[in-house]
Amino acid sequence: MAETLGKERLTEKLAAGVIDRGVKLAVGEKQTVDGVELVPVALVAYGFGAGDTDEYGSGGGGGGSAIPLGAYIGGPDGVRFRPNPIALLAVSIPVIGTLGWALAKIVRAAR
Repeated sequence: MAETLGKERLTEKLAAGVIDRGVKLAVGEKQTVDGVELVPVALVAYGFGAGDTDEYGSGGGGGGSAIPLGAYIGGPDGVRFRPNPIALLAVSIPVIGTLGWALAKIVRAAR
């Protein structure tokens, strides 16, 4: 029981730190590239866990990912969001596939 409480506290400590790191990674520091100011934006996700069993011992692990969505770029018209075309393409592939599958089902049902 004491080991389980220790692992729960460890998980709580890890979760508490994710909030600060996640926000700093999702909205990056302002940068200047070729005289243009920009702020990068990303989708950030974390996962972690810990556990134990009597038979196999204990362990834990975690990981994260960041997908660059685009950047806020300053210009003569003010600040605008410029999306990352590669990220948009990566996100659109499953959506287009799902729409194609649904359309095929509708066409088959209409026959």
